[in-house]
Amino acid sequence: MAGARAAIRYAKAVLSLAQEQKLEDTVNSDMKLIASTIADNKELKLTLQNPVVRSSVKKSIVLEIFKNMNPLSAKLVDTLIDNKRISAIGDVASQYNMLYDQLKDTQIATVTTAVELSDDLRAKVLLKLKELTGKEVEINNVIDDSILGGFVLRIGDIQYDASVANKLSKLKREFTLN
Repeated sequence: MAGARAAIRYAKAVLSLAQEQKLEDTVNSDMKLIASTIADNKELKLTLQNPVVRSSVKKSIVLEIFKNMNPLSAKLVDTLIDNKRISAIGDVASQYNMLYDQLKDTQIATVTTAVELSDDLRAKVLLKLKELTGKEVEINNVIDDSILGGFVLRIGDIQYDASVANKLSKLKREFTLN
C-alpha cells in the first residue's frame, strides 16, 4: 500500500515537471516502454527488487536497457536510486501512464480476440468506441485463442463478452438447468 502511494507521488511529480517543460508526450512514451519492459521481463523485475544487488548496478542496468530515454525520465531513475525506490520504477511508470491518460482524457480499451485485429477492424472499433464514450480511445489487443472466436471488450469497469466460448458456456448452463 505504501509503495503504491509512493509510486503515485513520483508519477505526479514527474508529470508536473514534464508539463512545465512541455515533454509530457515524450516522457509518456518512455514510461510506456519502461512499464511494458518490466512487466514482460521477470528477471529484470526480480533484479530491481533484489536488496542484495547494489543500487549502482541497478542504475546501470536501467540506463543500459533504456538508453534513449529523455533526460527527465533519466532524472526519475536517479531520484528513485537516491531514495532507494528503484524497485518501484515499473509502478511509477504505470501510474504516470494512467495520469497522462486522465490528463489527455483518453481511455484504454482492451479487446481480447482469438486472432490479431486487422487494421480495418481496429479502425472500426476505435470509431465506435470514440462515438460511445465521447473520449479518445486507445486499443490494446490481447490475443487469447481460448475464447475460440468473437471478442471480449473491456473499457474502464465495463466488460462486454461476445466470445464464442461465453456463448457456448451459456448454452451449456441452459441445457443443464432443464
